[in-house]
Amino acid sequence: MKITEFFEQSIGQWRSQRSGHHLAFAHFEEVLSTIDIEALTVDKPEVLEICKLYDVDPASITHPFRMTWEGESDWDDKPLSGSTVLVPIPDPENPSRGKLLRDKGYAETIPAVSKYHLSDDGIFTLLTEYDHAAAEERIWFANPNLRFRVAMIKTSDSKGVTTASFSSEIRSLSSPAN
Repeated sequence: MKITEFFEQSIGQWRSQRSGHHLAFAHFEEVLSTIDIEALTVDKPEVLEICKLYDVDPASITHPFRMTWEGESDWDDKPLSGSTVLVPIPDPENPSRGKLLRDKGYAETIPAVSKYHLSDDGIFTLLTEYDHAAAEERIWFANPNLRFRVAMIKTSDSKGVTTASFSSEIRSLSSPAN
């Protein structure tokens, strides 16, 4: 699988079930959510704004997208929701590697730059360093409508793990990417 295929295959609506272990609290959490991944064009204002924020030439990006989610946790009564715009920049020398620019991060809700790579066996790995934490996520497809995601939130020095999670995500039947 090429990185462009990975991004294209991710477009659609996904029902996600995530099991998380919060090691610092010795707590297990279950989160059920709907994740919408929508392709964006390079000329969208929000994409151009991220390019400007990171001083990136829009001609160097590929497959920008917006991810929106709504969910509920068995740990917290507040509904979980949010949205972020993601802008991939492939490495011109090795297109299976690159950077992913975000207007909001995963572990901290601040703008973030991640490094990504897609392995030969189709596993997308995303590494992000934040101010107070680091995140490592791996995503892969079992088939076009089923994907898996594992994530670890680490201490800022990457020596300790604070949270570990596993998600299974099924594409909604009403999704246009079927």
